[in-house]
Amino acid sequence: MYVINLTYTASLERVDDALEAHRAFLTQHFEAGVFVAAGPKVPRDGGIILAVRIERERLDEILASDPFAQQKLANYEVTEFKATRLAPGLNMPIPA
Repeated sequence: MYVINLTYTASLERVDDALEAHRAFLTQHFEAGVFVAAGPKVPRDGGIILAVRIERERLDEILASDPFAQQKLANYEVTEFKATRLAPGLNMPIPA
């Protein structure tokens, strides 16, 4: 499982201009089962994505295709971790 921390490197106006394309990117990877949560940080200086069921190399390829990355609007910090506990009712994979 991965936590992807996006930090904006451009004005919110430029980020907002690319937001529709970024949301389409997110939808594609939610539907593929790779992304399981995403949203803006508070304050809004970036966002967070949770990703599962993917090798790091492939995740890096996916992130490079994000419109925010292609337009150089955000930096990405990826942290891998092994979830060993989940709250009751939370439906996310736990690797063996």
